[in-house]
Amino acid sequence: MSAPAQFAAAPSRSGRHIWQHLPTVPEALASLLQTVVVALFVLTFVLQPFLIPSESMEHTLLVGDFLLVNKQIFAPSGSDRNFTHWMMPYRDIERGDIVVFHHPQPHPYLVKRVIGVPGDRLRIQNGQVVVNDVPIREPYVAFEPAAPSQFRDNFPASVYTDPDVDPEWWKQMQTLTQNGELVIPPGKYFVLGDNRNHSFDSRSWGFVPRQAIIARPLVIYFSVRRPSTTDVQQAADDRLGHERELSARLAAFARWKRIFRVVH
Repeated sequence: MSAPAQFAAAPSRSGRHIWQHLPTVPEALASLLQTVVVALFVLTFVLQPFLIPSESMEHTLLVGDFLLVNKQIFAPSGSDRNFTHWMMPYRDIERGDIVVFHHPQPHPYLVKRVIGVPGDRLRIQNGQVVVNDVPIREPYVAFEPAAPSQFRDNFPASVYTDPDVDPEWWKQMQTLTQNGELVIPPGKYFVLGDNRNHSFDSRSWGFVPRQAIIARPLVIYFSVRRPSTTDVQQAADDRLGHERELSARLAAFARWKRIFRVVH
């Protein structure tokens, strides 16, 4: 026999008592279970949190940013995509999209910006990306100080000189280069970091296959201040502080203005 429903008398403005239903223990557990199931569904099939560990996407994404990413927007066709598309519409990958994708160890996931899509003819001249003979306007790009690199700033290269470039990728790149331009094959994407001088990306290791792309960043839900190797750091001193500095230290703990910032 199930437990009897419980009611409690709540006084109204007129002084009379209105009987309100109080959930039983099984009802409360069922409600909690439903909440947990919905949360697990969202985290498993729709959203997933990530932490930005490096400066390769500065200043769009900073070291210490926590992201929620949409795992359905680029989902391949199939039953899962059809089941969840009503929650978050899906579409094809476009040039300019920031994407999260699988990458071989030791970095199982990377986040970069799509610069070239299948069929594009791409080259980089003195740091300027040119796609299909059109210079691309990139207001999001940062050029932090770095040593000159002909391979990084002028791409594709005809001479293998950079030790950071995968030799197998360099060989493949030569077969896909026509008239000084890299022709992107079907099902492949060329990605770069927004911090163009400090990003290990398609210039060094090649294309991202379509099936490796799993998500698009949605929003920064929290951001912890962490040092970046491309920022000039101020040396700490030994001066003692006092309690009035506590609020300043708490304010400096996080980048509060970045919380709930939409990523684009």
